[in-house]
Amino acid sequence: MDKAVDKDLTDRLRRLDRLSQLLDNAFAIPGTRFRIGLDGIIGLIPGIGDAAGAVLSIYVILQAARLGLPVSTLLRMLGNVAIETVVGAVPIVGDIFDIVWKANIRNMALLRGHRPSAIAKARTPRYVSQLGSLRFFQEPKGENAHSKGDPEAKGAPRG
Repeated sequence: MDKAVDKDLTDRLRRLDRLSQLLDNAFAIPGTRFRIGLDGIIGLIPGIGDAAGAVLSIYVILQAARLGLPVSTLLRMLGNVAIETVVGAVPIVGDIFDIVWKANIRNMALLRGHRPSAIAKARTPRYVSQLGSLRFFQEPKGENAHSKGDPEAKGAPRG
């Protein structure tokens, strides 16, 4: 990996680390060893707090997609945010869970678990937009392996 790419990757990871720390560990809770982030504080707002926290958390996932992480890892990251968002919506218990779960810190651990050469290949904005709309789950257009030789799959009239 050349030095310019290495420096860019290091800078991007550092920014994502700072954002994750801000969202999950920004403030110490006095008298305890626990820390809370903006995500936990925003989650206290009834109705919109957990959704707003999820939007902020999705940014880390989109950046991971741009860095070229495999879809399987991106789905695990989405799962972490989904769990935090759904359970976090439950009053009181969800707020405590939101503080303890720390989806952004978990997602950064997944991101850092990949070799630098594997995450240095940036993806195009089009791929990231497809990821955002989950279009990568769709079947490719045209004939697929399951429809070969099947007249119904090719649109032939039933007889």
